[in-house]
Amino acid sequence: MNLIETFQNLVAQVPELVQPLIVALAGAVPFIEGEGAAAIGIIGGIHPAIAAAAGAIGNFLCVAALVLLGSGTRRAIVTRHRERVAVAAGGGAIAEGGTAVAAPAASPRREKFQRALVRYGVPGVSLLGPLLLPTQFTATMLAAAGVGRARILFWQGIAIVGWTTLITLALTGIISIAS
Repeated sequence: MNLIETFQNLVAQVPELVQPLIVALAGAVPFIEGEGAAAIGIIGGIHPAIAAAAGAIGNFLCVAALVLLGSGTRRAIVTRHRERVAVAAGGGAIAEGGTAVAAPAASPRREKFQRALVRYGVPGVSLLGPLLLPTQFTATMLAAAGVGRARILFWQGIAIVGWTTLITLALTGIISIAS
């Protein structure tokens, strides 16, 4: 909670033009995300539409950076693995000691994620993922699973905008009822 309070205090202390940037920065933080950042902005006195847009943009930019990084890392690992297999098939050494190295077993969490991905697909995992994990984690796991960057970013963008809009509308409705 201290991080949320810190962002709320920061929004209250900076000039109006800088406030959406603070909200966007909060949106980039896992577990705060676009919807939490929008709430921080609204409570801080920013117009709900601006708070929601800033929170969603901050969340999406962070997710995009992680997807691009994760996808590039996966590509490098897969390429290196394929080169090792090609060398081994051509009669070269497999490992430093000359022994074959088995692929590590998947963790229970990874297996659970893979089952969800097979069951719900990228749209389902992206749209339902924020109920369990931050979008940053979900998007990175999708990239690690080999899903295309454009597909991840499309569905994560829809999820971020949808959840941020839903929470913003609920929060503004609650505030208007309480006023």
